[in-house]
Amino acid sequence: MNRFRISAPEGTRDLLFSSCRALRQTENAVREALEERGYSEIITYSFSSPSYYDKIRLPADSPLRNSMKILNPLGEDTSIMRTTVLPSMLEILTRNYNYRNKAVRLYELGRTYFEQEDGMAEEPKLLSLGLYGPEEDFFSLKGSVETILESIRAMDVTYEAVHDNPSFHPGRCARVLIQGEAVGVLGQIHPLVAANYGVDTDLYYAELSFDKLFAHRGADPEYVPLPKFPAVTRDIAVLVDQEITVGALEACIHEAAQALLKEVALFDIYQGENLPAGKKSVAFNLVLRADDRSLTAQEADDEVKLILEQLGTTFGATLR
Repeated sequence: MNRFRISAPEGTRDLLFSSCRALRQTENAVREALEERGYSEIITYSFSSPSYYDKIRLPADSPLRNSMKILNPLGEDTSIMRTTVLPSMLEILTRNYNYRNKAVRLYELGRTYFEQEDGMAEEPKLLSLGLYGPEEDFFSLKGSVETILESIRAMDVTYEAVHDNPSFHPGRCARVLIQGEAVGVLGQIHPLVAANYGVDTDLYYAELSFDKLFAHRGADPEYVPLPKFPAVTRDIAVLVDQEITVGALEACIHEAAQALLKEVALFDIYQGENLPAGKKSVAFNLVLRADDRSLTAQEADDEVKLILEQLGTTFGATLR
């Protein structure tokens, strides 16, 4: 038997091995984070059918319809290489729903395929999540996405509302951004898409570029001693226009705060009686702490005052 040995400069080999190790570690971190939240991994075929694009309401001019065709397919259902994982996930969710499984959480790390000028395929890897059940909603899906991003220590994560993706409910869909770069989308599947699959319950789906997640992974954590000084907490509730997102308010709070603000947590959103039309009340818990001393009540109040002033300037928010 002939044996071949691939040689490369030592520095190049070290860099390659380090990159492969980091990739495996990131994949393992994502898998562990999802499985701790009750997700099961699936593996679906990379082959697909052109008819699936109509089932997910993909626009006729969408670049995702430019699929690589298989020269000798076994049938129409396996005649192209997929450009999105959404139909594959919906097929598995539908199968579980038809088997009367009351609640399901699934994920897949799979590739999509796009033809390049030289005829070869570009194969980006996607992380997809699919779920349904009586306890599931947009926010449980968003919580799962946040768990993934925390597991890879991604920084500067924001969300933008999306109203024009025909595969998703126009009022329950968001784009995920890391440091301003779009890395994926999440939301409720459009009821018409669910109906195309014969499902009469709410389906939720997220699709993230794993390649971009890997590029935005944070550094290994550095452990620091527990704080020596106690924290001071303050609750604020502000009245804002209904279209203003919680994410935008949280970003404004962090921007306005000084070094004393350690945590911000949403704990209430209220829309209803005793509020002006078109307004909502959003309440946050703020955790304040100094690393070198115990805070005074006046210092905490001054910090909260700065935050409220910035919320008022940026969004016209008023203290409720």
